[in-house]
Amino acid sequence: MVNTLNWFEIPATDFERAKTFYAKVLNAQIHDDPNRQYAYLPSDPQKGGFGGAIGSGENFVPAMTGTTVYLDGGKDLSVPLGRVESAGGKIILPKTSIGENGFIALFIDTEGNKVGFHSMG
Repeated sequence: MVNTLNWFEIPATDFERAKTFYAKVLNAQIHDDPNRQYAYLPSDPQKGGFGGAIGSGENFVPAMTGTTVYLDGGKDLSVPLGRVESAGGKIILPKTSIGENGFIALFIDTEGNKVGFHSMG
């Protein structure tokens, strides 16, 4: 096993709003699944990465408790974190050092999910 995590899903009550939020915050294109309210976040499995998606429907319930997913904050998580509030989210933990393991930050997305960023810078 290379990675413990291989997929994640971020639940949305308003699918279009969630897609717009993550497209702005990540400064990336979000790809729709044409068969359901499900959209794929950027990933590159060819380089050993894993991906995730935004989903909406009966089994997708946003939450601020439970497991926290940390998105890749790039070289400096301050960059995507700086887009959170203008995209409609709320920062609940600013960029914080975790020592030799880099930095983390936490935010609430437009759907009410607690999500994090991690970066080494």
